[in-house]
Amino acid sequence: MNFLNKKRQNETALAKRKPLSDTNLLLVITISVFAAMYLLAVIFLGAGFRKPQTFLNLLNENASLIVLSCALSLVMITGGIDISVGTVTALVCMCCAVHLDKNGGTIAGAVIYALVIGVSFGLVQGFLVAFLDIQPFIVSLAGMFFAKGMTTIVNATQFNVKHEGFVKLIETRIYVPGMGSVNKVGKYIPAYVEPGVLIALLVVVILFLVLRWTKLGRNFYAVGGNQQSANMLGINVKMTKFLAHFICSVLAAVGGFVYFMHVGSASPSHASGYEMNAIASSIIGGTMLTGGVGNIAGTFFGVLSLATIKNIVSSLGLDDAWWTNITVAFMICLFLLIQSVVLSRKNSK
Repeated sequence: MNFLNKKRQNETALAKRKPLSDTNLLLVITISVFAAMYLLAVIFLGAGFRKPQTFLNLLNENASLIVLSCALSLVMITGGIDISVGTVTALVCMCCAVHLDKNGGTIAGAVIYALVIGVSFGLVQGFLVAFLDIQPFIVSLAGMFFAKGMTTIVNATQFNVKHEGFVKLIETRIYVPGMGSVNKVGKYIPAYVEPGVLIALLVVVILFLVLRWTKLGRNFYAVGGNQQSANMLGINVKMTKFLAHFICSVLAAVGGFVYFMHVGSASPSHASGYEMNAIASSIIGGTMLTGGVGNIAGTFFGVLSLATIKNIVSSLGLDDAWWTNITVAFMICLFLLIQSVVLSRKNSK
């Protein structure tokens, strides 16, 4: 009996010492880096970063990027890529704006327009990538140019939306209990988030649960890790890749509407470069370009990390765009290096 008890204790001790998986290790690193950056900003860059609204503005200003980054993470986990999400966002903004302002449409109709665009891109791009085995980069590159051209065809000018119901929607503020700050004249200002933030957080939660607890989520990781092994396990690789690209495009449309609610306008140049920011956020969040490794929670903190470093650069008085670009490039290289170390750790076992 003593022997059996000792054996069980040893097994329990070994289980407790079991190393973190690659996904969880990268998640811990991302959260730690974000927390360290924000803490240093609070300590050294004055009271601005101490205000609750400053933190919530990270969410307000990047709600659409959170959705797009999560969508891209899903595709990248399967070993693919989608660089059309930024121009799909611009197309959604333009179509919804024209529907509301020029055609006198409803908000519900604008939502349907957005979803139709996302579903259309998802069906076409998903089919080309999964069933015709065309490289995802080439397919999404074509999708990017098509969406950009269609945006200009719908309307080539920039204009603010004046639809009464939509203006009320984008001016809605959701106040957070117990969070706020006192301004210079002694007035208490409650902290708030925009409606788009709730949509973004809902997307994060749903995708996190799907990837962690469902068979489809496990299939995404399996296909990204090794397609041949996934096929031998009975996983429908083509359908899994199709669903990844389909969901990504639909979420790009959702992110486009969230972006539309934040800016309240339409322009062919909207969301320019957002696909690159989404890829950067996914990498910073621990999603590997090789596929098979990634975490939606990490992507969420990747977006916050990217936004925080931009705010820090701006607070230091380095407002030139190239300083921000250099800083972002440094962060991407740093996290790619970390990923390489994690991969080498895995291969050395």
